[in-house]
Order: sequence, then structure tokens, then C-alpha cells
Amino acid sequence: METLTDLSRRLAAGDITARALVEQALERIDDPAGEGPRAFMHVSRESARKQADEIDRRRAAGQRVAPFAGVPAAIKDLFDSAGEVTRAGSRVLNDRPPAAADAPAVARLRAAGFIIIGRNTMTEFAYSGLGLNPHYGTPLSPFDRDVRRIAGGSTSGGAVAVADGMAAASLGSDTGGSCRIPAAFTGVVGFKPTAHRVPREGVVPLSPTLDSVGPLARSVACCAALDAILRGTEPQRPAAIDIRELRLLAPTTLLLDEMQPEVASAFERAIQRLREAGASVVEAPLPDLARIPQVNANGGIAAAEAYAWHRELLERAGDQYDPRVAVRILQGAALTPQDVRAVLEARRQLIDSIGAQTRSFDAIVAPTTPIIPPPLSAFESDAEYVRLNALVLRNPSLANFLDGCSISLPIHEPGAPPVGLMLIGEHDADQRLLAVAAQLEKALEA
Repeated sequence: METLTDLSRRLAAGDITARALVEQALERIDDPAGEGPRAFMHVSRESARKQADEIDRRRAAGQRVAPFAGVPAAIKDLFDSAGEVTRAGSRVLNDRPPAAADAPAVARLRAAGFIIIGRNTMTEFAYSGLGLNPHYGTPLSPFDRDVRRIAGGSTSGGAVAVADGMAAASLGSDTGGSCRIPAAFTGVVGFKPTAHRVPREGVVPLSPTLDSVGPLARSVACCAALDAILRGTEPQRPAAIDIRELRLLAPTTLLLDEMQPEVASAFERAIQRLREAGASVVEAPLPDLARIPQVNANGGIAAAEAYAWHRELLERAGDQYDPRVAVRILQGAALTPQDVRAVLEARRQLIDSIGAQTRSFDAIVAPTTPIIPPPLSAFESDAEYVRLNALVLRNPSLANFLDGCSISLPIHEPGAPPVGLMLIGEHDADQRLLAVAAQLEKALEA
């Protein structure tokens, strides 16, 4: 798959036009054998073509254009885009007026020249790591499509759009893994920045304390460029790092539990390759990790903050929600202010404690999820839905809880089930984590 840099260079050299890239994306979206109808809730065909033609005209006239002018990108359905209704993957918000302005993250993508090709399907209100959507359809992972495996969530459509070439990048959100789980399940890269790094105005919230805005794309360098754009700075390649100077911590507590054989094999092979390349990988227990599920046992911060936002909507239109999403939100109704304060205090203590134990390492490393994408048929039972949702959220939600940054890289062999390698960095260590990830990506591809 071509990276953003590849596409930018080809456009600048005149090897391809913006209109040709848009038509390629639309052709893949409209492929009757593909996932376009499930990966997109809305496709901006005519506006995308019009923008592409204008960019091509300006380039042909020798006028200066933005670095990524003409590259198709998609946005998750919870971002405001001027003139469009923001539904957040739900029917409940159908009567909302169209957005008056772009969310800052969307506006920054446009300013960098990206053509917004459409709005991606997502888990309703972003409240699940599985990517199922009973209202608009569930996008499927590109792996083993005859079996109909899920793409992960909540940024399900965005991951599938990138994996299938319907967009060169997608804009997602991540409250407990919503960029990284679908990246792992579809074989792309997903980045979750430190929460405050990218503006969240104009984005339907799930949990303001935990929400992050991040990209999904084809490489670490792509995600680094997008992260720079989203935070309002000039893109630069990740800094070069000597892999022999890196120290990585692979915790044996919790994050390796219930691993499927395919994940264990891919993870062990990746760790071995990194060691052979010169990285130091320390496998050791980190007992404090086991406390985090206990702290969040009743829904935690996410349930409390989600219920506060949804309470009136649930009273008015609760029967229109996906029942599996509604029941998770309603957990927050039972949490008292004292409960929430206790969770926040426990979070503060664990951030301090785990930070002190991991500070000498460049990153925590673990499988993004302990399982490969399950088949859609696995979710006929509500009990199995709950179990698998908790399992796929378990590892990536650590970074959100600790207010850090995190990235998922694909590490499976060609033709094998998709598996992600997750790196977690400290609060505001995003630049360092992206540089580490770029070095590991290079080592793993060697």
C-alpha cells in the first residue's frame, strides 16, 4: 500500500492526478464485492470530485498547493463536517441539524490538502471495541472474508477503508482502543495520542477524560504526519533512533492472559526479531496492571461520563439505541459522585505508581489484543458479546487509563490472521513513541 509520502510525491511529480486518486477510492467504495456500503455511512462523491479537479487545475497552473493536496481521507461519523449531520453511528441523532462548521481536526486535514471522501461507519456512540453496528451494517476485516470476521471498533469503518484502499488515511477517536483495535484487526497502523494533544471540539464525546483523536493509516510515518497536522504543526519524519539503545518492557501481568495461539506466535516472533536487531526487551511482572480492571469493574469513568451525556437522550429515545450500547451507558446511572471520585483517585495513584516502574523504559510492548478478529457469528449471544468486548478492550484501554500515548503496528506474516503489536508511551511522550515505533516497524519488516 502506498504511504502518504508516496502519494504526495506522485501528485507533485504529475505521475497521478487528484481526480484519479478520488476515482480509485470511489471505485473501491462502490465495488459490489467490497465493504464500502458497510464501511461508509455517507460518501461525498461530487464534492470530492470537484475538489480534486480544482487541485489538479491549480497544480497544472503552477500554483502552490498544500503538501497532501488531492489525497483521499475519511472521517469517523462522530466528527462534525460543515453541512453534514453528525450521527455518531446512531439513529438517535438523525434529527440533528447539519454541522455549522468543521471540527478543528477535520478543518486541519482539509487545510493540509486532504479530500474528505466520506464518513465512516462506527460502533454506535463509540461505545464498544468490536465494531458491530445493527443500524448501518458492520464492516468486516479484510482477513478471511468468507468467514465474515469483525474489523474491531469503534473506528471500524475507518480501518476497513484504509485496509481496502477506499481512503489513504482515516480520522478516528480512541477512548479505550478504538483506533488501535481495528488497526490490529485489519492490518494497518493506528495511533492514540495523549488525550489533550488534538482538539476534541466538534466531536461527539464518549468520555471527555479518556477520549483521544487519532489517525489510522498505512505506516508509522503516515500516522506521525497526520498527528502533526491534527495538532496544528508541520509534519516531520520521526526522529532516527539507534535500536540498540532502546529498552522495552513486556509485562507478564494481565496483558498476555488468554492469548490465542496465532497471537502468541506472532508476538513471540516479533520480540525475537527486535532482540536480534539489538533492542533490549525485558519480560517482567507489573502487578499494578491487575488493579485496573478492578477499579473499572462497574464501568468506571467512561460509564459515568457517557451516562451524563446520554441521560436525556436515553429518556427520550432509548428504544432507538443499540441495546448492547445502551446497557453499557446505563451502568453509569448507578455510579455516585463518591464512586467517580474514588475511581479518579485510584487512577491518579496508578499513574504515579506504574509511571515510576516504567520510566526507565522507552515503551511498554504487548499484543494490541490477545485474540484475532472473531467471526460475526460469535456475537449471537449477549454473554459472548460482553466477554469478547472486555477481552479486546483490556490491553489498549491501559494507555487511556494512564493518560499516555499508544500505537498499534501489524506484525503478522502475509496471509496469516492479523495481529497488532502495541507500544505504550508516557504522557506527552508522543514524539518519542512515534520515533520508537518507526524504528521497530523498520526492524520488523527487515
